[in-house]
Parts: sequence; structure tokens; C-alpha cells
Amino acid sequence: MKVAKVAGVRPAVMTDVAKLAGVSHQTVSRVLNGSPQVRQETRDRVLRAVEELGYRPNAMARGLVSRRSKVLGVVTFDTILYGPASMMLGIERAARAAGHGVSIVTLERVDRHGVLDAVNTLADQGVDGVIILAPQLAAAAALHNLPARLVAVAVQAGHDAGLPAASMDQHEGSRLAVEHLLALGHETVWHVSGPNGWLEARDRVDGYRRTLEAAGARIPPMISGDWSARSGYEAGLVLAGQPGVTAVFAGNDQMALGLLRAFTERGIRVPDDVSVVGFDDIPEAAYLSPPLTTVRQDFDEVGRRSMQLLLQLLEYDGEIPDPPAVLPTLVVRDSSGAPK
Repeated sequence: MKVAKVAGVRPAVMTDVAKLAGVSHQTVSRVLNGSPQVRQETRDRVLRAVEELGYRPNAMARGLVSRRSKVLGVVTFDTILYGPASMMLGIERAARAAGHGVSIVTLERVDRHGVLDAVNTLADQGVDGVIILAPQLAAAAALHNLPARLVAVAVQAGHDAGLPAASMDQHEGSRLAVEHLLALGHETVWHVSGPNGWLEARDRVDGYRRTLEAAGARIPPMISGDWSARSGYEAGLVLAGQPGVTAVFAGNDQMALGLLRAFTERGIRVPDDVSVVGFDDIPEAAYLSPPLTTVRQDFDEVGRRSMQLLLQLLEYDGEIPDPPAVLPTLVVRDSSGAPK
């Protein structure tokens, strides 16, 4: 029995693009690599030819020429928390937009040795550079001991990371939340903080304290949670038994969700009896009962700035300043109001 041969269509190569655009293959290469030494008319003609032919550059071949893998490493940790997970997604989006692949190593243990093992794994893969998501003190401590030749950027690693870094302004987020509640007429604001060892929790507490001090308001004793709705619920049961509580700032929206449940069970009306403000603006925040006032973080922008910083470090020698911290915004909904 004879087997019929099916003729395939040969994928377009650079010379096909050059022929269709009426330019040299060197010009095509310059356009694809973003060289400014090409006239806009020529660039447009080449890009039209690329689109028409469906040409896809051979990443391996380009890597051999540029000595770059076009793959960036990311060190993160296993979490279902909205904030860190969304930040990781923002970094991935920014990498794809910049034309880079991503190799991710997820930490099994968040400590100095875990971070160093992850970084070494990525270095062995030949990645061009590494972004390290290090929002915990244990992970941030490893950033001072990275391989000397590794190009690396930290995200949310605090002010003493020892690495170029991109970050969100957590102090500003706390200021927005607390000043909002004080402006409504509350004499002070209680705080349910994130867990010890988290840099974001530390900075939010610091911003909370500073804002109350600047306003001359009393600083109540804090209640520490662990980011979970359960810990917020337990904190809410404690606060429900405290006299004079009229406003609570929760360290994240999940804990705020637990607060709402506890207050409802204890017959405390939000915001008539107690106002509640969260942090993160999770997708469900607008659909809670009542809809949650919260601090929104732009995780995509943090990802974009971290990626831009890493690419700058790969391209240029010398000092490159850190990008400014991304500023959060306050989203006012129905869970906050004037005290009755």
C-alpha cells in the first residue's frame, strides 16, 4: 500500500520578509530588534511584510547572535493570597509585552536558603536576569547574598533590600485609609494588621501609626491577623466587645470580609455602628454586604516597572535609579460612613 505524502507549507524566513518588503535581511533584523537606525516608512513596510507572511523570529537563533536567552527568571512563593498572586500575574504580563519568556521557580520554603536555591536554579537555566518577589523578611534577607554577576530586581522587598527594586507605596495606602475615616468624624481608627514577618504588613502598620500621630489621635492596641478571613472574623469578635470602636482599618480585604461577618453576628451594623476599610480591592470587594471601601493597588503597574528596571539593567552599565513607588488609590464604597 502506498502512503500519500502531504506537502507542508514552509514557514516564512527572514529572507522572505526582506524580499516582500524590498529591503535587505540586515534591515529586517534591525527592525525586529528595535533599532532606531531605520526610517519609519521602511519600518512600517517591514512590519506589514512580517504580518502578511506570519513570520516568527527564531528565538534560539536570535539568542546565539545576541548572547541573550530572551528568558527571564522569576522567584515567587506558593500563595493563594490576592495581592502577591496578582503581582506575579502583573510581572508575567509585563514580560510577555516586552517579548520575553518567563521561567518561574516557586519557593517551597520562604527563607534565605530557599531564595538562594531558587536563584541558582534559574542561573543554571541561563536566564538573562531575575525578578524576585520578596514580601517577607525571611526572603528579603537572602537578597544581600546573590551571585555577584546575576542581574536581579526585587519586588516589594522593603527599603533595605540591597537590590534595585520596584514597589507599591504601602505607607500611602494606610494614610489614605486612616485619613478617610478621620475625615468622616471618627475620633480614632483601630487596625487589624497582617502577620509579623511580612514587609507589607509592617509598612501598613507604620503608615497607620504615623497618620494617627500626625492627626493627634489616640492609637488603640492593634490586633494581629494572618491575612485570612478567619483571622479577620476572630478579630471582629474581639472588637465587638470593645467599647468605643467606631472605625476599623483591616490590613487586607480578606480580613475585612471576616470583620463584616463577625459584626453582623454580633448585631453591629456597618457602617452605622462601625465603619470598615480594607486593602487590595479584591474583585469581590464591590459585592460584599455592604460593598467594601478599600485601598486599590495597581499590580500591573508594579509588574511593568519591575520589568522595565530589569531590562534597563541588562542594557546599560552604571547606576540606574529605582522607579518611583506605585501609588495606591482609595475606593470609597458603602462600608464607611460618619459615626452616628
